[in-house]
Amino acid sequence: MTAAIIAFTRRGAALGRTLADALGATLHVPARFAPEVGAEAYDSLEGWTAKAWTEADALIFVGAAGIAVRAIAPYVKDKFTDPAVVSVDEAGRFVIPLLSGHVGGANELAIKVAALTVGQAAVSTATDVNGLFAVDVWARERDMVITDRVLAKEVSAALLEGKPVGFASDFGHSCPEGLTGDHAELGVWVTYRKGKGPFSRTLRLAPKGLVLGIGCRRGTPMETIQAAADEALSGYEAQAVTQVATIDLKENEPGLLAFCAAHNLPLSVFSAVELEQAEGTFTPSAFVAHITGVDNVCERAAVCAGGTILVPKQAKNGVTVAVAGRKIL
Repeated sequence: MTAAIIAFTRRGAALGRTLADALGATLHVPARFAPEVGAEAYDSLEGWTAKAWTEADALIFVGAAGIAVRAIAPYVKDKFTDPAVVSVDEAGRFVIPLLSGHVGGANELAIKVAALTVGQAAVSTATDVNGLFAVDVWARERDMVITDRVLAKEVSAALLEGKPVGFASDFGHSCPEGLTGDHAELGVWVTYRKGKGPFSRTLRLAPKGLVLGIGCRRGTPMETIQAAADEALSGYEAQAVTQVATIDLKENEPGLLAFCAAHNLPLSVFSAVELEQAEGTFTPSAFVAHITGVDNVCERAAVCAGGTILVPKQAKNGVTVAVAGRKIL
């Protein structure tokens, strides 16, 4: 987590320096005493907040909570995308997670800051106060995508009301404390797959571990690659894709690079020799072997990137796509 800290007084700046050193964070204070604490000077609170909002995972305000609330108000949008925001008084007595307590990690950060200041973290989220399972925290800690925000809220509401919430996992996860492996109307399902799921109302949590192996003709546009990827992923959660893999002959293919950039996905490339060494049974093509030196690109690349084939080679408009899944613990 990258954190940005701002303080407004000399006493607050001293505390901010301590926090910045411990958390590996940046510190900004008024110019008049910035050299005293080895911090950067900020021009305006509004300017600092706007910049930190887009660049940092967490914002820490050393000062009155009201200052923080007014500063962040124009930027608050969604708890799934907003950064964590924490306010701590300049004496370090009370640390308040103001925004993104669960998904953004503000509650956890507040507890960490309180430990550094020997203060008290004022965590107020209902599941924490009642010591209950928090699905958003559980998912974030395991790098899983929450696929339905409404159902996520229903899970928390049901637990607060003492109703049973079921749990199932395609990966053998133990049932978290507070949930049940028995039948329930509402439940959580850890899976790469789409679909109804094992409960009448199922919240799917998708681990980020899918790999797309892609092969394509030279000059294939991004839109064509997108269409082929969408079709191959029709039964799986697209948000769970974390990597694209291909042969090194395609590492500078404009359409493929544009596809990766559009989804912020890294591209891994492998030589024909490396692809040939992949273990498994693959769909061979004499034409592909003639062009690239290996009988299959998409499946072999997905396996070389660390996955196990879930969707074998799918061909569409000169693009081949395979979907693989990494082992999830």
